[in-house]
Amino acid sequence: MKSIFNNTLLTVFFIGLTLVAGCSSSSNSRKTKSEKEVYELAQDALRVSNWERAIEYLGLLEEFYPFGLYAEQSQLELIYANFRNDDFELAIASADRFIRLNPQHRNIDYAYYMRGISSYSQDSAVNSFSPVDITQKDIGTARDAFNYFGQFLSAYPSSPYALDAQKRMTYLKNVMARSEINVANYYFKREAYLAAANRGRFVVENMQGTPAVPDALATMAMGYFMLGKQELANTAAQILEANYPDYPALKDGAFDFEFNFELQKTLLSYATLGLFDKRPTIKFDTRKKYDPFYSNDFSDIDALSPTN
Repeated sequence: MKSIFNNTLLTVFFIGLTLVAGCSSSSNSRKTKSEKEVYELAQDALRVSNWERAIEYLGLLEEFYPFGLYAEQSQLELIYANFRNDDFELAIASADRFIRLNPQHRNIDYAYYMRGISSYSQDSAVNSFSPVDITQKDIGTARDAFNYFGQFLSAYPSSPYALDAQKRMTYLKNVMARSEINVANYYFKREAYLAAANRGRFVVENMQGTPAVPDALATMAMGYFMLGKQELANTAAQILEANYPDYPALKDGAFDFEFNFELQKTLLSYATLGLFDKRPTIKFDTRKKYDPFYSNDFSDIDALSPTN
């Protein structure tokens, strides 16, 4: 009986050794490949858009050949592969790491640019599947992307990616400005007129050139009017009339302070003597008139791949 028990233990022991050896040989099989072989496998995966496999091989290069011939290039390609795999946070982290480790690299501008693109795409990816107005949401990632692009353009204004970054910054600035107007409209609803006027003033002072400026001036005019600050209200209205004479709230060249207060009567309203009328609210949104584009098409993603 004791002999049988010992034989069983030996069998289990040798099976365990076999399994451990098998796992070890599988892990080491990748390590035994040369740096060039792993890099070529990564390139094959990139060519066929197999992003997960490309990330795997590029990660192996980083793990086993951190100072090898292909180390820096593979780090750049890892940023791109993570981006194409829709892992934008990891792409940003990869870009940050490359910037930190290779501050003098000849393609360092690409890492800065891709960091901005990845942050920009975090919101774009969500909104491509949803009709939700991005300016009605938390625009923290839009601000991050704007700042990333700003850092990139400040350091590398002559980069081949500079023009695209400038276009995206223009779009992001428009988003941020419109978000401020949305907040102002919310403050109007809450009868927080000073807060609303301050939001409008912020846009006028810091976001000139955006399509939200006319609404910002109207916000200031109405906000100050509701606060009883007629002189400030008139000043904002005069600037609005001088720059946007066709603004809907202007009537015969003067600001109509009753604008957006009147509600159109419905049949139900007449039948119920106004019992179910909604409470009038102040709201400014003239994007259809002044914003030439609600969305941008930056679809040439293949142009983003890193160059040697």
